[in-house]
Amino acid sequence: MHELSITQSIVEIGEQNAAGRPVNSILVEIGALSGVIPESVEFCFEACSRNTLLEGARLRIERVAARARCRQCGTEQQLASYYDACTTCGDFGLEILAGNELRVKQLETE
Repeated sequence: MHELSITQSIVEIGEQNAAGRPVNSILVEIGALSGVIPESVEFCFEACSRNTLLEGARLRIERVAARARCRQCGTEQQLASYYDACTTCGDFGLEILAGNELRVKQLETE
């Protein structure tokens, strides 16, 4: 379960950027293609934030849908996986536009 170490990193980033103030909430973007299971991050957050500036903070997760553009015909489309073909021309040369994200987007402190 790599989500445990990812959640620990999220808490560390929050602490580093909180300037010593308790954190009320933290917003994290998780893309559909990131390989991270949002529910697992939610599950780990309470344990990882215990005895830190983020203890009691609300974890908000923004899920980012996977989107791509076909390099052959230019069609933009939603993706279910990295291995999807273009829905218009069938080409596999898709440029990922969104869905790889895994970042702390916002931190709210007291």
